[in-house]
Amino acid sequence: MRITDRSRAGGPWIALLLLGTIHWAAAAVPATIDVDAREAPRGIMTAHLRLPVSAGTLTLVYPKWLPGRHSPAGPLTSLGGPRFAANGRALSWRRDAVDMNAFSVDIPAGVSSLDADLEILTAPAPDGVVQGLETPRTATESLLILEWNQLLLYPAGMRSDDLSYQASVHLPQGWKFATALQTSAVTADGAQFAPVSLTTLVDSTLLAGRYVHDIPLGGAPAVTLHLAADTPVALNLSPATQAHYRNLVREAIELFGATHYNHYEFLWALTDQIMPDGLEHHESSDDRSPLRALLDDPIRRAEANLLPHEYVHSWNGKYRRPAGIATPNYQTPMLDELLWVYEGLTEYLGDVLAVRSGLLTPEEFRDEFARIAAAMDAHSAREWRPLRDTTISAQLLYYQSRAWAARLRRQDDFYQESALLWLEADTLIRRESKGRKSLDDFCKLFYGGESSAPKVVPYDFDAVVSALNTVLAHDWAGFWRERLDRLRPGAPLEGLQAAGWSLALTATPSSMHLAHEADDRDLDLRYSLGFYVDDEGATIGDIVPRSPADLAGAAPGSHLVALNGYKWSKELLHDTLSAPPDPSGKITLLVQKDDTFKTLELTYSGAERYPNLSRRPGMEDLLAKIARPRAAP
Repeated sequence: MRITDRSRAGGPWIALLLLGTIHWAAAAVPATIDVDAREAPRGIMTAHLRLPVSAGTLTLVYPKWLPGRHSPAGPLTSLGGPRFAANGRALSWRRDAVDMNAFSVDIPAGVSSLDADLEILTAPAPDGVVQGLETPRTATESLLILEWNQLLLYPAGMRSDDLSYQASVHLPQGWKFATALQTSAVTADGAQFAPVSLTTLVDSTLLAGRYVHDIPLGGAPAVTLHLAADTPVALNLSPATQAHYRNLVREAIELFGATHYNHYEFLWALTDQIMPDGLEHHESSDDRSPLRALLDDPIRRAEANLLPHEYVHSWNGKYRRPAGIATPNYQTPMLDELLWVYEGLTEYLGDVLAVRSGLLTPEEFRDEFARIAAAMDAHSAREWRPLRDTTISAQLLYYQSRAWAARLRRQDDFYQESALLWLEADTLIRRESKGRKSLDDFCKLFYGGESSAPKVVPYDFDAVVSALNTVLAHDWAGFWRERLDRLRPGAPLEGLQAAGWSLALTATPSSMHLAHEADDRDLDLRYSLGFYVDDEGATIGDIVPRSPADLAGAAPGSHLVALNGYKWSKELLHDTLSAPPDPSGKITLLVQKDDTFKTLELTYSGAERYPNLSRRPGMEDLLAKIARPRAAP
């Protein structure tokens, strides 16, 4: 098992002579990357690189397979350049006819350094929509998220651990920044950072902004929350919520029993101009939420899982990593089959840590399980597509439209469906051990050990099974293979049932259902009429197969114009479903699709229906035990 020490900056680069082509030159100094982000709010960033070289043909590559994205997501189509020069003289280059990310340049005799200039768009797609390989929006008028991989090149065939880069950045006047990188010098408009390996540089996003607030969260090593927002008032984190995030650090360290970072930085951007997201790094996380995530309690609850999820990744995904994802560089394809551990277990533990830290109440914790269980239960695609295939094809699913997802795909079900399976594993351990063991013991065994600086310890399926068997002897290999490969219409609800709860659809929406509607800006009618509708444009989203909307011929992308002959509104919908049903048993929708109008008749005479949990009589409430805080106050 190869262990990579990512805390080192990387050794000298070695000249490799393959078929007469020099790929890189020996160098005692790192490459440099100087990023100018002063025009990022306008939509562009530039970088000047200086790379140590020697004479011959050099092939440089633009990062393609990005850690945490599980896909070839390098934003090549938004890249301007490269432009190469040596000793002040421009050099021509050629792109590989097969690999669009590879650029070859002939280095003249006597040249020891190559200058390269790149440019990237910071706001090419409206509202952060990812289209193909286009980069999502990363800057607004008041904040910036700098992902170094977007503005660098490195020699083809080299391990990212073996390359050393020294980065610097120039920021708009008066802006502050936060990053896991060590600052070696503060400049008039930015900073220079200590040399690190290319692995560490790509793993160290920088957050900058006009309005930045830093909050120490304790821990040893220290953990800090850095907030940047489009408005100063959006930074107002209440004392109670600050206490919950301090609890998060304590609860995570108690869960895993050790840390594998020198320090940890939460980098949290609050804006409505950038798509909500979260990306894990070993010593930081790149977190993005709506502007009012700290001000509006429903949005705060909907976002409560975000930071716990990304923090768990420091252990599950960064320290312990599936062997197929622990690739030597950013051009080697990732094999995503173990994402049911990498993302699925992280999704489960993110919710567990959210409730243990107080970010969610025990009732909201249960409501989250009701919400994801019902959503998974609405997918007919599981009748032909096993969960394992969603992991293998993750590189496709992340970038496919969500229209018709329940019918034709399954999207990234390896998050939420796998979380239900890890709940089942947790309840099995608790039941069979008569409460003496739990999944917490697996977490300490598999992810804990001795505290250390950042490093990567790869694992495979057998290692996961072996660790589970150490906690509790069971046919864990059979347990996981059956659940990953089975085809059946219903969601895996066995874990919820074993925890003492059943999924029920009732007329009252849970607090978390309402929270996610507020966060997603939509109306979720999947469990009654069979669709959800976005607030903007009253646009129908995904359609639940065999639902009233599906049987009536509704299609995603249609705009709702009228309900039962009256102008469409969410209030009218709620009033209609709560009133006595029409004797015909019909609900009529007038929709616009493209340039045509159509009347749809939905056969439905029921009330509003929303996912909730109900107690199973005579069974122990294991969700309450799972939710109980573990760390000393």
